[in-house]
Formats: sequence, structure tokens, C-alpha cells
Amino acid sequence: MAKKQIQQTQQPQQQVQQKSTGTGRTEVFSFRSPKAAKVQLVGDFTQWQERPINLQKESDGTWKATVILSPGTHQYKFVVDGNWCDDPDCKQRSPNPFGGENMMRRVA
Repeated sequence: MAKKQIQQTQQPQQQVQQKSTGTGRTEVFSFRSPKAAKVQLVGDFTQWQERPINLQKESDGTWKATVILSPGTHQYKFVVDGNWCDDPDCKQRSPNPFGGENMMRRVA
């Protein structure tokens, strides 16, 4: 399974950022929702709802989290105020068993 680590980021807005580390790659996930009270990232690397990652809200209403992911393809979704949401900027998707789609992030 993928390891995770959360760090607050102060980098300019960019949907996907990657940086190599010894154990994986640093990936930035972001979701714009100025009115949300809470945004979480869930996926195969968090055991879905078992260990959600809380995103940090920035002044412009964009929520961000930096996560270290192992190489491979990872599936994920956002949970915004308790509602499962797709990443509108993610083009790679895979059907899930609930009739929707999971977002996919490939890590080299």
C-alpha cells in the first residue's frame, strides 16, 4: 500500500505537482470550494474512509493537501462536507462498484 504524509503547502495554484522522494513522489491535490466547511481526500492510499486526509483551506477558497504516493496508479475522490465529489480537473477515471467513477492519479 502507498504511504501517506500530509504537509501544508504554500505553492502557487497548480492542480498536479510532483517531486521525487526516497519512498515515492510528492503529489498535490486541490479542490476549489470556497463555501465548504471541510474537504477530505480519500482513496486507495488512505484505505478510503478509514484514514481520510484533511485538506487545508487557502484564502482563495481552494483546499489543498500534499501527499507522498508510491509509484503506480491510485484511485481517489474528494469528500466535501460529507458528500463524495469528483475532481473536476481529473481526466483519468475508472468505474467504481457504486455506479460512479473514481478519479485516477498515475505516479511515476
